[in-house]
Amino acid sequence: MNETTRLIAAGRHPERFAGMVNTPVFRASTILFPTLADWEKTKKRRAADEAGVSTYGRFGTPTHHALEEAIAELEGGYRTLICPSGLAAAVSALTALLSAGDHILVTDSSYSPTRSFATRVLARYGVEVESYDPCCGADIASMMRPNTKIVYVESPGSETFEIQDIPAIADVAHRHGAAVVMDNTWGTPLFYKPFAHGVDVSIQAATKYIVGHSDAMLGTVTANEKYWPRIKQTTYDLGQTAGPDDVYLALRGLRTLSVRLHQHWSAGVLVAKWLESRPEVEAVMHPALPSHPDHALWKRDFTGACGLFAMVLKPVSPAAVEAFIDNLALFGLGVSWGGFESLALPFTPGDRTTRRWNFSGQGIRIHVGLEDPHDLIADLEKGFAALARAEARAA
Repeated sequence: MNETTRLIAAGRHPERFAGMVNTPVFRASTILFPTLADWEKTKKRRAADEAGVSTYGRFGTPTHHALEEAIAELEGGYRTLICPSGLAAAVSALTALLSAGDHILVTDSSYSPTRSFATRVLARYGVEVESYDPCCGADIASMMRPNTKIVYVESPGSETFEIQDIPAIADVAHRHGAAVVMDNTWGTPLFYKPFAHGVDVSIQAATKYIVGHSDAMLGTVTANEKYWPRIKQTTYDLGQTAGPDDVYLALRGLRTLSVRLHQHWSAGVLVAKWLESRPEVEAVMHPALPSHPDHALWKRDFTGACGLFAMVLKPVSPAAVEAFIDNLALFGLGVSWGGFESLALPFTPGDRTTRRWNFSGQGIRIHVGLEDPHDLIADLEKGFAALARAEARAA
């Protein structure tokens, strides 16, 4: 089945809901059972880990189960659970698979809140946390220890967009008895199949492209069959629960993911190529561009790209950077990404330990939304004009 068709069909069961096309919103805490026999039967089904069974709202409703089924099918994993944010999904996965005395390798290009959880919380509970160069590939073997339990990957990397050789890393990790946990938010289930590349647990900030409209917080954690029992039990033990209304918005967004992502992809590449031609820009970091150092890896493992990438300005004054940002009308200034709107956010990766930030100019993370890309280019031209005026005043 074509992936676009699969996005429409996955997790939908109109026959269960009086023919309704969309799974309805089920809001529930208490779930009543007509007889004690029914209660005992349902408990046994849940104890047997049957999918889609709940005895209490915290364990999900049919709304949750529909999204869980769809994400697991699309990513190629065994089962999925829904969490209230992408970070919550990462916390569930890492907590499930680590104990005091274990060692975790975390890519130096990981999402900074995930890194903070590892270095501030996991380390406090006796887990050894070590960063590694995202571009090391199979050379990660030199860092593996007898107590290494997880290799955490994120491809492309947050802010700096390195593409990791996940199959090579997974091969090393598995030979040493470690699990590979991946943040797959950028690739989405449409453009990257983590389990086909050796990943054991995949997390996503569904807040981004799955919801797609900047109006709900959500995370997913999908596991293979080996690690599923620990992921499930720990997620329940942590009390991770997402509201059914947010889950419904994710289900609704999922159906248009292919249409939206193909637009983000084509528009993003168009804008990125234009930025490469600008004299104010030192570098553009977009894996789908041939100029990207890891373009061959992206082309080998991914089937598409989203609208998120970064550029680095040539050195200018802080006032000029401020003028550039403040004169953008179509690019909003805000965290997150993956919605229909375009964003531009200054950044400087200050917590890297294995790979230096070799630029002296300001980094700008760009999210190309669903606006006409030529309008976005015109908006960026106005920003660059404002930058030039501010720099001239400062001279």
